[in-house]
Amino acid sequence: MVLPPKNTHPKDEPPFSEQKAINQPLEIDTYDGKLHVEWDPNASVTPIGQLPFFIQFLKLGNRFGPWVDDCPLDYQSNNAPKKINVLGSLMLSILSGHTRYSHLTSLLCDRVNSRLLGMSKMVSPDSALRGLRKIEEVKGIDWMRKHLYSSYSPLLQIPWILDVDVTVKPIYGHQQGAKIGYNPHKPGRPSHAYHTYMMANLRLVLEVEIQPGNQTHSNHSLPGLIRILDSLAPQQRPQFSRGDCDWGTDNVMSQMEQKGYDYLFKVKKSKYVKQLIEKHHILGEWTKFNYDWEGKDAQLQLQGWKSSRRVVIVRRRLAHKNALLGVEFGQPEQQSLAFVEEAEDIKLYEYSVLVTSLDDEVVSIIQHYRDRADCENVFDEIKNQWGWGGYTTHDLKRCQFISRMIALVYNWWNLFVRMINPGHHYEAITSRPLLLSSIGRLTESGRQKRLVISSSHGKIRKFQERYQQLNQFFIDLKQNAEQLTSQEIWWRILEKAMEAFSIKLTPDPPNDLPALI
Repeated sequence: MVLPPKNTHPKDEPPFSEQKAINQPLEIDTYDGKLHVEWDPNASVTPIGQLPFFIQFLKLGNRFGPWVDDCPLDYQSNNAPKKINVLGSLMLSILSGHTRYSHLTSLLCDRVNSRLLGMSKMVSPDSALRGLRKIEEVKGIDWMRKHLYSSYSPLLQIPWILDVDVTVKPIYGHQQGAKIGYNPHKPGRPSHAYHTYMMANLRLVLEVEIQPGNQTHSNHSLPGLIRILDSLAPQQRPQFSRGDCDWGTDNVMSQMEQKGYDYLFKVKKSKYVKQLIEKHHILGEWTKFNYDWEGKDAQLQLQGWKSSRRVVIVRRRLAHKNALLGVEFGQPEQQSLAFVEEAEDIKLYEYSVLVTSLDDEVVSIIQHYRDRADCENVFDEIKNQWGWGGYTTHDLKRCQFISRMIALVYNWWNLFVRMINPGHHYEAITSRPLLLSSIGRLTESGRQKRLVISSSHGKIRKFQERYQQLNQFFIDLKQNAEQLTSQEIWWRILEKAMEAFSIKLTPDPPNDLPALI
């Protein structure tokens, strides 16, 4: 006798719902009536539909191909991903504003831009991480330094200023090199220190080095600065190097003076610096500069300095608008407050002291240092909009690689945006939605490919005209490409990008990496 099969469901449990195919249309109820929704997993669409213009910039400028070819990444297995797929996926992730390797997953179904870059497919986050791990550290850093240098080298023939500074990246976890050091925003948090060297005003990164978080002092940046300056030909070197008060030390200035490199640094307000300010405040004879700013030349030799150096005392009058001023004093347990009578007769000044080897007049020195404020804007943009604040891995080697990759893509994108809008710098938070983010649908008919772009940005019509002008420039340049070297083509592209500065570049030596960089 055969027993009937046993029912595995509890008595009152509802039956299984009928399974439907994933691609079957769904009926959605909206305020505009019924809507039928379906997925098309094989469609050739991309969320960054305007990227082909940037790809044209990279191809004609000979940027992306040599960068991939020179990469010291070698796979032995036939099943391993292609080198171009790994590097192309990382570049598209950086351009998209990602801050984590896991964000690469959002691009895995992009079947448009990966093809236009010559890739066969996007790779997964794990494949990208394994690829970076396989690159030997010394060779990988030399590879990235070479292509960073090639991105800006033609511009070194014009007068320029080198900005040096350090920014702190807080680390949440157990990463190599994560040390507790100077971290004003998150004290006590382990961090990495990004020692950065930049071309002022043009917002181009020359080099970046990641060091443990307790190595933020200028003494740890100085070897990198000297290496860059020594590697450049005399006609390529900056007019001077510029840094904050952390750089105004005798060790830094002595080495710069021995090498014959000019500098402009700020000095900490130590005891003897305050005495110098007090002395010259009484003497008067200040040089007026731009509204409430004033400056004055002086000589200063601190106890730790081997010689006397030229300093410029800068002060700015602060407006208090007849405010009632109070001075708090006493012990923490019992505070007292005293009011300053006749506050309208009091003049408030903010002082700073600059030390320099330059012979320029006082007004020029003050203006040079005030222009350094743009350096902080670059840090804010790259950390918060380009990924320096993310892409964290347990080993320091891959952090070194990805930080330089971000700097390289940042340089390429800045130059590309300047070609479209020469007179103004757009940060990524503005330029990406305007010049990158849009829906692109690729169709093919015969041998012809057609990309239809749909953008919802309010300024897209204005920039459509600029894209047409840029495309015409590329067409004209391509017609002469056979008569020009790849380096000469890059010079002409940079001239177009620097059009607002009226910069004309002349042929330089071959675009090779200097031996010491």
